[in-house]
Amino acid sequence: MEKIVKKAHKWMDEYMKSFYEADEDVMLGIKTKEMHTGYVTAYARQLAEHLELNRHDVLLAELIGLFHDVGRFRQWKLYRTFSDAMSEDHAALGLQVIKELAFYDELVAEDKEILLFAIFNHNKKDIATAPSKKHLLFAKIIRDADKLDIFRVLEPYLTGKKIQTFSKIQFEDEKMLFAPGFIDRFVRGEQVDYNEIRTNNDRILVRLMWAYDINFAWTMIRIREKGYLPRVMEHLPQLEKVKLGYERLSRYVDEKCNSSDLPADY
Repeated sequence: MEKIVKKAHKWMDEYMKSFYEADEDVMLGIKTKEMHTGYVTAYARQLAEHLELNRHDVLLAELIGLFHDVGRFRQWKLYRTFSDAMSEDHAALGLQVIKELAFYDELVAEDKEILLFAIFNHNKKDIATAPSKKHLLFAKIIRDADKLDIFRVLEPYLTGKKIQTFSKIQFEDEKMLFAPGFIDRFVRGEQVDYNEIRTNNDRILVRLMWAYDINFAWTMIRIREKGYLPRVMEHLPQLEKVKLGYERLSRYVDEKCNSSDLPADY
């Protein structure tokens, strides 16, 4: 496995650089994806080590982290966008790229299945029914590693003028309220259907809701240490339901940070 991972790093480094262009705007996007790949790869490996996985499985987690967004680059080449809604699912595109790699066939059958399952499910709202506990474990590892860095990637986009607008709003007694669904799920500590996102504030609120999809205390502790959630909250309208949802979220974060990840169940 070590030889395969070494080959994969060399190939991925060359592959990402093959998308470099003179256009500064294009380069910003490519370099952002390149840096994100590096962070997620490191986080996936660190999380696997924290879970006390064996050497082989730590390397498998690293490989999954390295390739989790490989489809983003083909997505850009084909569609000139990083938006799945405007093109196609970048995870599915990634599986196509991986299956074309010469060293992919050097992996044993189980590792191939886990790699493909974890990467395909890394960007979905929910993880599909897993063939085994091991498939599920690696899907959770990459989802946590990915979200941990996405907070960093998207943080610059929080800046700007605050707009007191969410989707599906109604007015009552001169107070802004939210229709049942989006904001009420936040108050209840639930996830939301991303298809309901309509405004920038919706997108910002979803970043808070990601915390409910964090699987391991290790990840949540780092999210708390980096102060991501309070900074997201600062960019939302300080409405009563937002505050109520954030209070519940804060309690959940504390509980998750105080929980135990060990032993890994797979």
